[in-house]
Amino acid sequence: MMMIHTTELYSLFLQHPTVTTDSRNCPEGSLFFALKGDRFDGNKFAQKALDAGCSYAVIDNPDFACGERTLLVDDVLKSLQQLARLHREKLGLPVIGITGTNGKTTTKELIAAVLSSAYPIEYTRGNLNNSIGVPLSVLKLNRSHQMAVIEMGASHPGDIKELVEIARPNYGVITNIGRAHLEGFGSYENIIRTKGELYDFLKENGGEIFIHREDDVLQKIAGHLPQISYGESDDDFVCGQVVSCDPFLSLEWKEKGKSTAIHTHLIGAYNLMNVLAAIAVGRTFHVPDEKIIAAIQSYAPSNNRSQMTDTAHNSLIIDAYNANPSSMKVALDSFASMKTGPKAVILGDMKELGPTSDALHAEVLHEAEAGGFDRLIFCGENFVRVVNGKYPAFPDTAALQIYLKENPLEGYHILLKASHSMGFEGLKEWL
Repeated sequence: MMMIHTTELYSLFLQHPTVTTDSRNCPEGSLFFALKGDRFDGNKFAQKALDAGCSYAVIDNPDFACGERTLLVDDVLKSLQQLARLHREKLGLPVIGITGTNGKTTTKELIAAVLSSAYPIEYTRGNLNNSIGVPLSVLKLNRSHQMAVIEMGASHPGDIKELVEIARPNYGVITNIGRAHLEGFGSYENIIRTKGELYDFLKENGGEIFIHREDDVLQKIAGHLPQISYGESDDDFVCGQVVSCDPFLSLEWKEKGKSTAIHTHLIGAYNLMNVLAAIAVGRTFHVPDEKIIAAIQSYAPSNNRSQMTDTAHNSLIIDAYNANPSSMKVALDSFASMKTGPKAVILGDMKELGPTSDALHAEVLHEAEAGGFDRLIFCGENFVRVVNGKYPAFPDTAALQIYLKENPLEGYHILLKASHSMGFEGLKEWL
């Protein structure tokens, strides 16, 4: 069985431009890439994918060849990535790459909303921002699109370098750099270096960046890159200030002596910079102001990212998609500033923080205590250790559910924040 080269595979992709990596989801005429993971081997499902409607299956184990419609490569993941890179180069359209510790998904969604109000675009859907998701996002591009917005996540050194070589952005946004995934990165310095790989690529390839001017860390690594700045200074390309945040963010966008009010469905003053980044991108690509404003005002977060919802008993802010020390701090600060009451805070463990985990959880505990909240409740083994009996604290979400059932909260505004693996979205029915 002969190996197929990327150029030959690309010819087939142009005829069959739908890609799948799931044998349970095989659109007619699609290409199946048999990826491997720790607990599965996609090669075993090649025949199933072909039977389900795929035109070809890309495999890297010849033992699972099943006729002329199986295509053998050295490594399926690398083949998927090389195909995406070639496709991106062939299309040659502007690509905006986005990364950062906090806010990158919200910023990506806001930028996509603004740009799509004026252009046909493609952008990262959901959280497809890793070594598999980025090539899948790039391969969704076609000749009808005029630009793309690609989100890139990282949990280890070198992750962004790998992803920018696939997406090859012309523009970059790093929302901020904080302490997250320390277990994988090893140090905060490694996080800065890895996120900065987006800037490194743009320096080498003549790109530009959208940057929060007041962020000293970003400015230090930006060097002499061409900058399109946003922030709270009148000198910025896009300037804005928080007007109110109780609970939803309202801001004032200043431009050439004119002030425009924008009322969002976003919770937290920390979203100001995410909104300003989207405005800066929109203005750079000549989206009319009225379309920028309408797109931002109509965007509502989903997927448990600072979602506000009312139950029969309480008003909830569910921020249970991700958590790290910096995002915990801004969420607590924002909640403390809201003129509502009484307030309860339920915090769950922050994952992947490595040896510094207990110290960082202790810092969050002190932040929560300083917020003046009426009730503090904690969940997860890390918080159980640092709370040490001072407040109600439970080893897992199941134990917390039992407590909430036996000690119901009623009439509270409640902030729920934890890493996604804590499963805090399931607490809604107990509140």
